[in-house]
Amino acid sequence: MRKLKHILLTVLAIFALSVPLAGVVGHAGNVQAATKSSQTITIKDEAGDTVKVPKHIKRIAVASLYPLPSVLAVFFNSADKIVGMPDISMTAAKNGLLSDLYPSILKAKTSFVKGTTINTEELKKLHPDVVFYNAETVQQKKQLQNAGFTAVGVSTSKWHYDSIVTLNHWISLLSKMFPQNKTRATTVKNYSNQVYNRVQKRVKNISPAKQQKLFFLFQYSDSAITTAGKNAFGQYWAKAIGAKNVSQSMTAPNDATVNMEQIYKWNPDKILITNFNAAQPSDLYNNKIGNYDWSKLSAVKNKEVTKMPLGMYRSYTPGVDTPITLLWLAKTVYPKQFKDVNITKETKQYYKKVFDVKLTTKQAQKIFKPSSAAAAF
Repeated sequence: MRKLKHILLTVLAIFALSVPLAGVVGHAGNVQAATKSSQTITIKDEAGDTVKVPKHIKRIAVASLYPLPSVLAVFFNSADKIVGMPDISMTAAKNGLLSDLYPSILKAKTSFVKGTTINTEELKKLHPDVVFYNAETVQQKKQLQNAGFTAVGVSTSKWHYDSIVTLNHWISLLSKMFPQNKTRATTVKNYSNQVYNRVQKRVKNISPAKQQKLFFLFQYSDSAITTAGKNAFGQYWAKAIGAKNVSQSMTAPNDATVNMEQIYKWNPDKILITNFNAAQPSDLYNNKIGNYDWSKLSAVKNKEVTKMPLGMYRSYTPGVDTPITLLWLAKTVYPKQFKDVNITKETKQYYKKVFDVKLTTKQAQKIFKPSSAAAAF
């Protein structure tokens, strides 16, 4: 009997000790879980996915969405976090203003991606905390997720190629991922909308008969010409400044292939050459590329061919230069309505006010004199 009593007392003692220990272990587990949770931020990306990203992101790779490295660099006022980006982005960086302001961007690796194909083994060597990709490229999303990367989708077409709204959403997403810069979204949006409204006020009374006819020369070589169809950024730019995109009837998913006979029929008043191709106005004036004859067009006869700006990235797409691009386009297409606009001064004010980036006059002017070397294709 005495022996049984001793056994019972021993069991009770062990039980009494194990209960608080279990509590300690459970508490430690909860603390660990809470700590892990506090180290991430949950966002909804522009592909519609809920993504947990590290709270302190130090290494960023951009797998597609070519303007994004430049947006990130200006957003942080530093390129130190960017460890990988596409070749097309790097070409713009080397030959535009981006590498002048942020030389460290030239250290970013480009070999991990070719077109839309990602070499995940090469990408792993960069140890990115997060990888941005074009939200419309489902194949890339699956590839990144299957390889274990934290993938964040960013969209170019979700807002119907409206460059102002697209930029506002990009900055808003980044502000959620990097809360220390959370006021940046409001600042960008307010400035962008102010510029848009300013332009609208001046062009709203231009009659349809006096609206300028624009042709966007997107890609150009001795074998092909592509332009902005209905579903492209050129369509937005034309509409935003009260002009007409001559190729708006073309319904290709993006920029559309066209021949000279069709361009003759359109006979645009002004031609705008993007920085996705190497052509300069003189190449059209003197028919230097291929067997095309541009001399029959009003825009060429009147010397109304202009190369689009190259600031932090090629201005045809959305990017941090978008509000200035809109103002530049309006002044270029309707010089009388915007004769008081000093585009160099406006550019310097914009970067200082919105991003606290101080450009010299020479740097601001460089944006509007792009090199052919920035061509993407």
